[in-house]
Amino acid sequence: MKKKLLFLCTGNSCRSQMAEAFAKKYLSDEYDVFSAGIKKSQVNPYAIQTMLEKNIDIRGYSSKTINELKEKRMHWVVTLCSHAQDSCPIFPGGKLSHHAFDDPPSLTKNLRAEEEILAVYRRVRDQIENLILQFKNKSIGDSFESF
Repeated sequence: MKKKLLFLCTGNSCRSQMAEAFAKKYLSDEYDVFSAGIKKSQVNPYAIQTMLEKNIDIRGYSSKTINELKEKRMHWVVTLCSHAQDSCPIFPGGKLSHHAFDDPPSLTKNLRAEEEILAVYRRVRDQIENLILQFKNKSIGDSFESF
């Protein structure tokens, strides 16, 4: 039976969607992967665009709230922002790990140049992919905390 892995951020629109997609790509043999937000939003178009650059299509993904997944027994809950860390409910038996990433929508709200906006999303996307790859490569210890 696969372990369950949840990525949690504020709106489940960008960072947690990216993390879910990368984890499904790299960890699906060992984990059932989910993402959620403290509140529901919609998947960010720039997140979709920058993930497509990595040949990962998240157009069919949808935003979910943490309440929609409370009944699932999670092995790992990974928060991707401070708001999610502060608001994260308890998952009995689950391990909690926090890795804060910049919020691309907040960082780009005053930018007008498309390339500047995309650069922010690409940077955060690549940082999230790196986290997932580090976890995959260190999976022997089964620990997100070790990096």
